[in-house]
Amino acid sequence: MEYITLRNGVKMPMEGFGVFQVEAGAVCEQTVTNALNAGYRLLDTAAAYFNEESVGAAIQKSGIPREELFITTKL
Repeated sequence: MEYITLRNGVKMPMEGFGVFQVEAGAVCEQTVTNALNAGYRLLDTAAAYFNEESVGAAIQKSGIPREELFITTKL
């Protein structure tokens, strides 16, 4: 995975996985799990997608340390 360093010093993955139009619940959780297993570390979601809870569940179950993930969301 390639990273870019932002002006504030935070490293952000240059490629991410978005969950727009991914059905909430088991489908979303499994999709995010698959993305994390494939190496994605940037996840993009939004409150309007109504699947943030499923994204969070997949992240929690993954065991990947929070500091290794870059998560974006929108209101």
